[in-house]
Amino acid sequence: MIKPVALLLLLSTPALARQVNVSSVAQLQSALAGAQAGDEIILADGTYAVNANLSCTVNGTAQAPIVVRAQNRLGASIRFNAVEGFKVSGAYWTFDGLDIQGVCADDNNCEHAFHVTGHAENFVLRNSRVRDFNAQLKANASQNGSTWEIPHRGLIERNELGDTRPRATSKPVTKLNIDTGDNWIVRDNLIRDFHKNGGDFVSYGAFMKSGGNNGVFERNLVLCTRDVTPGGTRIGLSFGGGGTGNAFCAPAFNSTVPCDPEHSGGTMRNNVIANCSDVGIYLNKARSTQVLFNTLISTSGVDFRFASSTGSAHGNVLEGNLRGRESGTFDAGTNLLNVTSATFSGWYQEPLKGNLTIKGNVSTLIGAAAARAQVVDDFCGRPRPTQGAYTLGALEHSLGDCSGWPTDGGSASPDAGTGNGGSDGGFDGGSDEGSDGGTPSPVDSGVASDGGPGTESPSDEEATGGCGCSSNSGVNATLLLTALGLLTLSSYRRS
Repeated sequence: MIKPVALLLLLSTPALARQVNVSSVAQLQSALAGAQAGDEIILADGTYAVNANLSCTVNGTAQAPIVVRAQNRLGASIRFNAVEGFKVSGAYWTFDGLDIQGVCADDNNCEHAFHVTGHAENFVLRNSRVRDFNAQLKANASQNGSTWEIPHRGLIERNELGDTRPRATSKPVTKLNIDTGDNWIVRDNLIRDFHKNGGDFVSYGAFMKSGGNNGVFERNLVLCTRDVTPGGTRIGLSFGGGGTGNAFCAPAFNSTVPCDPEHSGGTMRNNVIANCSDVGIYLNKARSTQVLFNTLISTSGVDFRFASSTGSAHGNVLEGNLRGRESGTFDAGTNLLNVTSATFSGWYQEPLKGNLTIKGNVSTLIGAAAARAQVVDDFCGRPRPTQGAYTLGALEHSLGDCSGWPTDGGSASPDAGTGNGGSDGGFDGGSDEGSDGGTPSPVDSGVASDGGPGTESPSDEEATGGCGCSSNSGVNATLLLTALGLLTLSSYRRS
């Protein structure tokens, strides 16, 4: 007979984790459909041509998440010819080390590599390369009867997200499109080359909106243009994006209740943002936002827009200005504004490519901004000084260059404080064309547009329409088209 204490221990022990090895699309579909909490689904090296979305509905747990990973980082190449790739509605799913590309003949048909919705709390995407979708990730609430279920606490880290060419679509183009959800973290990613060639021609690197709270963007390298010929209006990071239709906005989800604020309590710290035709950071109805120690190169700056946009901007170095627009307000600490492209080029090796290896005299930046409790490290993950002031901008220059930061056009990654020293080689430009075997994805209708000052009008799904800011011309076209791999993760490190 099992004693009561032993029985209690047996019942409280998580199910033994299973390793499920797959090497074909059919095996992958079967593994996902039959997944159990604690499973580790391991994809062998090879190409997986998928023509329909892959549903991930089972719930993992904090102690036993469901992990889908490549046996060797980027060795499993998943090619989606479908409106959506992985549709995740279960909690505690982690995707690690995958190489994912949209290969639809029509860009309208490759919407999302990941659609994270409903009860998909604690979703994780890390160490992966995802390219050629209108939104590499879309997260949003879903309605279950009278209840709206929201995917809180997502983590997006150490990925490369971008496109091999402009997206020929009128649909929203945003590499990380996070609608609703609290406590999302986006960190240590390379987000690059996102251009919308249709509709309103406006694209974003990433945003969080639709009534979310306490989001964090930190230590990301955002290159609105790196290798792909530039076009359209390109905005870096945002809380609020272009706005949300009232009926799709937390917590009310009521068409008569304004979606205001779009986001509350957000933090942007230690990001490097470059080569954007509009603002590098856009705050649209973003309450109590902290914009701390970012470096913005060849952008028009930072906008706090509309009365509910409030917060603080401190420690930033930027080409362009800090602006409160249409009643937006903020506390301005110490920032260095209107830095010229020539000055950035004098300080750093290739700033438009995100290579901030020091080549000039940066002494005026060191110790120039008071410390802030919300910032304990820098872009490279190195600890900031425990006493005294900080260097202005994303990199703590009192510590020298990042460990492993290249001087020869190699790769550097802000990966847990160490540069990885490898080289990316860039996205390949090829794609396998074919018919779309997927199913349509839900869209947010009636979304407010963010066109000129004081205007709001309906649009397809997310409002875009630009921030009403000036473009930055004069970018060296030859430099833009030079292929350098600067921030791809050379080591496959599971954590």
